[in-house]
Parts: sequence; structure tokens; C-alpha cells
Amino acid sequence: MIDLLLTLYFSFLKVGLFTIGGGYAMIPLMEAEVINVNRWLGPAEFLDVIAIAEMTPGPVSINAATFIGYKLAGVAGSLVASLGVITPSLILLLLLSRILFKLIQKPGSEKFLKGVRSAMVALILLAAYSLGLSAVIDLASAFIFVVILIASLVYRISPIFYIAIGAIMGLLLFPY
Repeated sequence: MIDLLLTLYFSFLKVGLFTIGGGYAMIPLMEAEVINVNRWLGPAEFLDVIAIAEMTPGPVSINAATFIGYKLAGVAGSLVASLGVITPSLILLLLLSRILFKLIQKPGSEKFLKGVRSAMVALILLAAYSLGLSAVIDLASAFIFVVILIASLVYRISPIFYIAIGAIMGLLLFPY
């Protein structure tokens, strides 16, 4: 059990340490660690975890780490995985907060932040593409995807509404 907890911590520490841009930007590395490296979950299970993590309050990366940790090692696993994913950010924030406030006011900081934002959007799109390949697997799931995508582009309402509509459509369109 200790080996699993250490592996969970260091796997999620790596996710937190090597990704910039928040929860959605962490999904590709988390996917690689959870599915490819450690083989803890399959692609469909990982997609379910991400969907649940998005529906629950809080950052998607911490929620996903918590769910995965709990699935593998109960409460101890959820605590260790969550701690692993937040450790790098917490340490950096504590060490660099004073410096960052001074740097953010410098002339070149706007260019730096625009570059970081662009990279973050690319990582989010990569995560969406990767998750989409696992989620849109048949005509019914493609139909749900298209309906929700078009509706969300046309109507600017709460994502919770779209999640609920997707769930209802899933209940109606998938017979089993």
C-alpha cells in the first residue's frame, strides 16, 4: 500500500510540476500518467473521471486526482494524489509571490503572459481533442456532442445546464 501511495504522490507531483495553465492544461499529462505509464485506468474510465471532475466544484485537476486516488487507495489515496498535484503550485506560489507582483508590472510582462495564454489554449484544445476521441464513439454520442456544441455556441448559459442536458440525452439515447 505504501508503494502505491508513493507512486500516486510522485505521479501527480509530476503532473503538477510540469504543466502550466491550470487544470485543463494538466489533462494530457495526467492522461499519460494514469493510462499509459501506470495503467491505473482505461481511456473510458479516465474520461468518466474527467467528466465527474468537471461537474464537481473546484479545480478539475485536483478533483480528478482526488477521484483517481480514491479509486486506487481509498481516502489515503485521494489525499496523497491531491497533495501531489498541488505541491508544486503551493511551493512556487509561496516562494515567488512577492517577485511575481513586482515582475507583472514590468513592460515585457504583457508579452510573456500572451505567450503563456496561447500555449495554455493549445494544451486545452489538445486535451479536448484527446478526450473527444474517447467520448464520441458512435452516432448517439456524436449527436449529443454536436447538439451541445452548437447550443453552447449559440446560447451563453451555465455549463451545468449543458451537462444536465447531455446526461438526459444519454439516458434517452443509450438503451443499456
